[in-house]
Amino acid sequence: MTAEDERSGSHSTSSGPLDGQEAARAVLDKAAHENFPVAPFFLPRAWRADLMAIYGYARLVDDIGDGDLPPGGSDAELLGLDRDRADDPLAMLDAFEKDLWRVFGEPGGTGGASGTGGAAGTGGVSPAPRHPLLRALRPTVRRHRLPPEPFLGLIDANRQDQRVRRYETYEDLLGYCELSANPVGRLVLGVTGTTSPERVRRSDAICTALQIVEHLQDVAEDLRRDRVYLPAEDMKSFGVTEADLAAPTAGAPVRALIAHEAARAETLLNEGTPLVGSVHGRLKWLLAGFVAGGRAALRAVAAAGYDVLPGPPRPTKLSLLREVGATLRREG
Repeated sequence: MTAEDERSGSHSTSSGPLDGQEAARAVLDKAAHENFPVAPFFLPRAWRADLMAIYGYARLVDDIGDGDLPPGGSDAELLGLDRDRADDPLAMLDAFEKDLWRVFGEPGGTGGASGTGGAAGTGGVSPAPRHPLLRALRPTVRRHRLPPEPFLGLIDANRQDQRVRRYETYEDLLGYCELSANPVGRLVLGVTGTTSPERVRRSDAICTALQIVEHLQDVAEDLRRDRVYLPAEDMKSFGVTEADLAAPTAGAPVRALIAHEAARAETLLNEGTPLVGSVHGRLKWLLAGFVAGGRAALRAVAAAGYDVLPGPPRPTKLSLLREVGATLRREG
């Protein structure tokens, strides 16, 4: 995946009960480095807690898939694996999925699509999840009767990252975003009780756009991981090779390619933006923040002349606030 990878603080490598809590805090600390606020202060406290639980889940899945877990193997041990298996993403994702099913009352990890009945929390006793971030997620899932499919989609996206390193077409990339990004927006709608077919469609457009924006910001970082999220057919059309992406700065063909993909992301943001006007109150502010985060990031990419290779262009807080205001005025 191409989400943020900044680190906050040091990671303990000692064994013991505190290990898992430290690992969980390290994951949640990364919320401060996202393009947009994950659970801003103006939301109701219950929403903030639920959104941070979902963020912790999504962030940990990405860290497993990216090989960015804290050193020491504590996450592997929490999931019932030997510590030296922490560097095996597929084994870790399998163990994590098994632990996820404990959130839904499926201790054996065999729930599949038929396991949705556990989400309601009917009062039956089932084993608690092993990982602290999944234990934190369990009340959120039960309170809002969230289904397992979005959570499983995020795991499947990271499995795909282990097997698929290049995407031939834009449509192939959109299929990946269906797993890697869209589930998060659907979970936000679920937590806020605002799910409808039209809102899901708009949310998917926003989430896919945000994923593409992150891909554009992180072209150089992704290439170092042997991943390219720029469609191969587009690279060929613009005369761009992977050697061009490995250069310290972008030449004209790379800049033109990035501008092309940025325009696609902006089109998706425009398609999704009416979601903001379909809700009210503080949820409107939250969704405006998501859209504004994408727009501000695109402005930062454009301000860099579409040269993303020296490092990810990041929006300033002022530009983000301006985009929030503009979004609310348009959709107010």
